[in-house]
Amino acid sequence: MAYKNISDASPADALLALDNQLCFALYSSSLAMTKLYKPLLADLGLTYPQYLTMLVLWEGDSAQQDAPTVSQLGERLLLDSGTLTPLLKRLEALELVKRQRSAQDERRVHVALTAQGRRLKGRAAKIPACVLAASQCSIKELTALNQQVRQFRARLLQA
Repeated sequence: MAYKNISDASPADALLALDNQLCFALYSSSLAMTKLYKPLLADLGLTYPQYLTMLVLWEGDSAQQDAPTVSQLGERLLLDSGTLTPLLKRLEALELVKRQRSAQDERRVHVALTAQGRRLKGRAAKIPACVLAASQCSIKELTALNQQVRQFRARLLQA
């Protein structure tokens, strides 16, 4: 229950009110964002984590960087290999990526886009505009919010 007037609550109760919790605001916003993306990504045949992975691969492909390793992808996405490996296997089954062991070190597995994975980028290009429209925010507002949340995340990761 949210307090209609926070001054009516004791300090301890105010600290524990759900609407005063940043963690809940971030969590519920994440749920809302995932719900927004679901139909957009269904058109691409991707789940939200798969989409995030493809974003990283498209980024590197545009910059003409070497195919990242699974561990590099995991670092970028903040995912462990136990989560990332099955996700990559599904993307490989969809013929969007290919995994290849490094010739220099067989422990390293590189992930590269296939031609089909590259083509999917063109279809995905509409998604940011859909999210912008749904947010009812300006690009400037979203850019500032993104920067604040990333800075906040970095601080938490250092804690």
